[in-house]
Amino acid sequence: MYQVKYEALKIKGGWQKIFWCILSVMGFIYPLSAQADVKNSGGGFIDFNAYPYLSDTDNDTIVTINIAAKLENRFSYFSLLNLGKKSGTEADTVTYYTEQNLRWKITETSPFDLTIQLNFRSGEKNDRHRLGVRWRLNDTPGLVDFFKALHLKYALNLHGIQFDHEATYVWQMEHAFRMIFPGISDRLYLAGFIDHTFNQDLPEDFPRNPIVAEVQVGVQLVENFYGIAEYRINQYRRGETDNLAVGVEYKIVW
Repeated sequence: MYQVKYEALKIKGGWQKIFWCILSVMGFIYPLSAQADVKNSGGGFIDFNAYPYLSDTDNDTIVTINIAAKLENRFSYFSLLNLGKKSGTEADTVTYYTEQNLRWKITETSPFDLTIQLNFRSGEKNDRHRLGVRWRLNDTPGLVDFFKALHLKYALNLHGIQFDHEATYVWQMEHAFRMIFPGISDRLYLAGFIDHTFNQDLPEDFPRNPIVAEVQVGVQLVENFYGIAEYRINQYRRGETDNLAVGVEYKIVW
């Protein structure tokens, strides 16, 4: 029902061409964002991340683009796009993975959101779409002061219903967090996520309930530019499941 077919992108020049394309896009978007009418959004951001250094696994994400926006009527939007290099072909093959999330806060004061996630990736018969409930712990009465003291935002998303091509009933817990360190430096932050999937039909050499996780440390260098380092775990990958990625981030906030 949700089958969508795509072909991998072929780019002769590797990730460097992608990086320069993103720089060109940033140069186009930034002046527009400065003049944009903010009435359609209650705030948001877009950031571009490029990782020229990968420690252990070359066919990992080399570019990430994140977009978030608060919308009218308690809706909000978040998306990510990962581009990764898959070597071993005549031309570098760039794979992609994207999540498109639409969220609706149940009431004006509720810490809970109803969520829908559309999940697309390179290849065939591997797209997934999910329905769930997101709990923003830092906005929960009785916990607000605790999380505020830690300068920590933490959300837990239960993807209870999943539509895909698998016969088994698969569900997922998604953790997301962001923490700043004003006592150390206003320029320093720690952020990341953990996706924990259950009841998936996988080969015997995979973990029973695999996780995909990233923890990113970032420091503001100048204005919109950050130096970043990510520790990654991907238990869907055979061989090296861990990786360290180092790069730069350009972020626009409105």
